[in-house]
Amino acid sequence: MNPEAWLDESTHVLVAAGAGLSVAAGYDYADTRRFAELFPVLHRLGLRARYELIGLRLPPELLWGYWSVHVTDIRFGAGPHPVYERLRELIGARDHFVMTSNVDGLFERNGFDASRVWTPQGDYARYQCETPCTRETWPSKPIIDIALATYSRERGTVTEIPACPRCGGPVFLNVHKGPEYIGDPYEEHGRRLARWRRDLPPDARLLVLEIGAGLSTPSVIRWPAEAITRSTPGARLVRVNPAHPELPADLAGRALAVPELWPRS
Repeated sequence: MNPEAWLDESTHVLVAAGAGLSVAAGYDYADTRRFAELFPVLHRLGLRARYELIGLRLPPELLWGYWSVHVTDIRFGAGPHPVYERLRELIGARDHFVMTSNVDGLFERNGFDASRVWTPQGDYARYQCETPCTRETWPSKPIIDIALATYSRERGTVTEIPACPRCGGPVFLNVHKGPEYIGDPYEEHGRRLARWRRDLPPDARLLVLEIGAGLSTPSVIRWPAEAITRSTPGARLVRVNPAHPELPADLAGRALAVPELWPRS
């Protein structure tokens, strides 16, 4: 058995992607070299990688200094990438959908139809009130651009701190970090995925192609990919994961582990 053969035999593909796919494309939250290059002030303070900033409390001017640079680099600055382009090329004309925990927009920036990409963990391209005082969310690029225009690399700070357009309180990016998260902008995409699965023809040969979904938050991508495979007659699962390629025993014969990067660029 090999993933290429299973892909060739499929008529429908569900891509289930975790952080490992973006890491393979070079957007690694554990990359110490890139961190030191982009964030010299934070590096001098003893921080060494972007993942250390997740949930870390900093003064607002330093916090938004980090996030304005980070989001510009990973969400608005990055162009097409060969790994994602190769994946889109491999899927070709097959009917497909994407569900991903990644909030970097790399699927839509590499040829995937944004209306067929579900991002239940949110998207750096939007922001929300931290309270929240409203269920409304807004495009984040304007506030990121304004903050970045006042960024001092020498101090690592900005002078323009984003605020809620409604209440004037603190805001943050519209990503799932706690109970204040507003997932409304992504719910319709989740419903589209549910309809897509429901409307699969009886003779559909579904391939669930799970890439880079590890064990830190398995309930978001990894376990749902397994559940969809179990509940769909004839479906197969390809799990691409160098660190955790293990497969559930009940999917023997219907699941394949690929403990290396695939597809290759």
